[in-house]
Amino acid sequence: MSNSLIDAIKVRRTQYALGPSLPLPQQDVTALIQEAIRLTPSSFNSQSSRAVILYGAQSVRFWELVKDALRQIVPADAFPTTEKKIDGFAAGAGTVLFYEDQDVVKSLQQQFPAYAENFPIWSEQSGGMAQFAVWVALANAGIGASLQHYNPLPDAAAAAEWNLPASWKLRAQMPFGSNEAGFGDKSFIDDAERFRVFA
Repeated sequence: MSNSLIDAIKVRRTQYALGPSLPLPQQDVTALIQEAIRLTPSSFNSQSSRAVILYGAQSVRFWELVKDALRQIVPADAFPTTEKKIDGFAAGAGTVLFYEDQDVVKSLQQQFPAYAENFPIWSEQSGGMAQFAVWVALANAGIGASLQHYNPLPDAAAAAEWNLPASWKLRAQMPFGSNEAGFGDKSFIDDAERFRVFA
C-alpha cells in the first residue's frame, strides 16, 4: 500500500545523536513547527496547544535548567550518566517545549459542564497529536528529534526564564537537530495482538 502520509510517518524515528546543523533556514523550521501545531485537531476546536521554540543558547539554557533540577534528585554517583544524556539533547539545534493552556480547558469546562471531566483528557490527546505532527514534519524535513518528558521538574524555572503565562502547563520537550547517527530496525508486535476487524 502506498500512501504519502503513511510514508511520511515511517520516516519518524527517535534520534538521540543530535547535531547543531539544520537542512533548512531557522525561520523555515519555525514555520514548519508552527504550521504542524496550527493544523492539529483539538476538541471543540479549542486550540489549547502552545509551544516555545528554542534555538542555540536558549535551547542549551533549557537543558541546563533540567540538569539543575535533576541534581536535586539523582544520586551524585549516578549523575554523570544523567548529565551525558541531557548534554546529548542540548547538542542539537533547538528544542520545542509543548504546553497545554489550562485557561482554555477551564473555560470549556465552564461552558460545557456536562463534558467537564473530559476536557483535560481531550487537551492531552490534542497535545499528543501536536507533538506527533511536529515530529513527523521535522523528520520529513531531514531533522532528527526525540520526545522527552522531564516535566514537572523544570516547569517553574522555564516559566520564569521565558516569562510564560501561569496557565501554560508543560507536557513534553522535543530536542531536534541534525541526524548524527543512523536508525536501527523498528520491531512491531503481531497484528493479531493489536487489531480486531469485523466486516
